[in-house]
Amino acid sequence: MNEARIKVVREERRKKSVRATIRRTSQRPRLSVFRSSKHIYAQVIDDATGRTVAAASTAGKAFAGESGAKTKTERAALVGAEVAKRAIGAGVETVVFDRGSARYHGRVRALADAAREAGLKF
Repeated sequence: MNEARIKVVREERRKKSVRATIRRTSQRPRLSVFRSSKHIYAQVIDDATGRTVAAASTAGKAFAGESGAKTKTERAALVGAEVAKRAIGAGVETVVFDRGSARYHGRVRALADAAREAGLKF
């Protein structure tokens, strides 16, 4: 396999490993985080019904004007607070954190800390 394919395979393995260890129910939906090189996305997903309860990202219209002079870590914290606000508005207070294939470090950690400060429990 070439190097690009090996990288994708390793990423998928890490993602499956993380998702296999978390316990998710209807009472505790999954807060899924995806981090690209430019943006960060967060969704609260109810796996029992297969629907997204709340979502926020730096690519959305809500962050278009605010994110000009902020670092990527500061924008991730804004996304964490926003997704927590939307989830609590939808009636979800406790979640299971799914970091995907990313390490719990930097932007992912900033998003999680901001979501906790905004009222989500995980």
